[in-house]
Amino acid sequence: MVFTLAALLDLDQLRTFIAIAETGSFTRAAESVHKTQSAVSMQMRRLEERVGKPIFVRDGRQSRLTEEGDRLLHYARRLIRLNDETLSAFDEAELVGRVRLGTPDDYADRFLPEILARFSRAYPRTEVTVVCAPTPLLVDALRLQELDVAIVTHVPQRRPTLGDVVRREPLLWVTSTRHGVHEEDPLPLALGRPTCDWRGAAIAALESVGRAHKVLFASWNSTAVGAAVLAGLAVSVLPESAIRPGMRVLSEAEGFPRLPNCEIALAKSWSDRAPLIDALADHIVSSLDNLAVRDGAMV
Repeated sequence: MVFTLAALLDLDQLRTFIAIAETGSFTRAAESVHKTQSAVSMQMRRLEERVGKPIFVRDGRQSRLTEEGDRLLHYARRLIRLNDETLSAFDEAELVGRVRLGTPDDYADRFLPEILARFSRAYPRTEVTVVCAPTPLLVDALRLQELDVAIVTHVPQRRPTLGDVVRREPLLWVTSTRHGVHEEDPLPLALGRPTCDWRGAAIAALESVGRAHKVLFASWNSTAVGAAVLAGLAVSVLPESAIRPGMRVLSEAEGFPRLPNCEIALAKSWSDRAPLIDALADHIVSSLDNLAVRDGAMV
């Protein structure tokens, strides 16, 4: 098969395309990539010509991706990441130093293997210090400059103090596949501590349908909560990607009301924008974007 130059994708166009997808606006994207709006529009017209499909559709003042645009975004991020990793492997002035990453323990189990593997390959002379703590404590640590980057649970009320949402998943009711604890009255629950947002959402949902309940187990530690579910002692709520073998999702038909989505945000230090911090943040966004959920497992 022979490829012509016309079939090659332009990485600069792809970077602009990603910026538009992330900001939802040609104007804001133009600011982030340091181009004029007309230059951005021209790049996107040329990109659409190259892929042969429309990739944007206007939605009021916003620019929304078409179905083909969503497909292209996945590949664009992979191409940009591979390009950057390749260049860093041959860069004599590659980034070195230490960066401090915070994450709740349940996100650590699900996301860190992918994130740390990619980051270590790209920047082998860096040291990543990982701190596992609940989101409120991680936000405080960022403010006190004790962390550089944090993966946190996004809550609309805290949006001014957090970063951008980088991943969304359904929040689901789960029970043990081998027990019938979900049929008990009052319903026994295993949830986070009283300030946990998922706990608040679960209790509010049950109260909205008048379902009697009691919290039997409370912990910040997701492993402890999961153990209570697997042992058939209680029902809990988990993001789709956190469901383990031996757990079963409970449906609305079984009396368990719909829950809000779990939104994961990336927050960076308010006072430091060092290249190493930005590099780790970029790898986190790329990694979370490329993790998919199939049959309750991360792939």
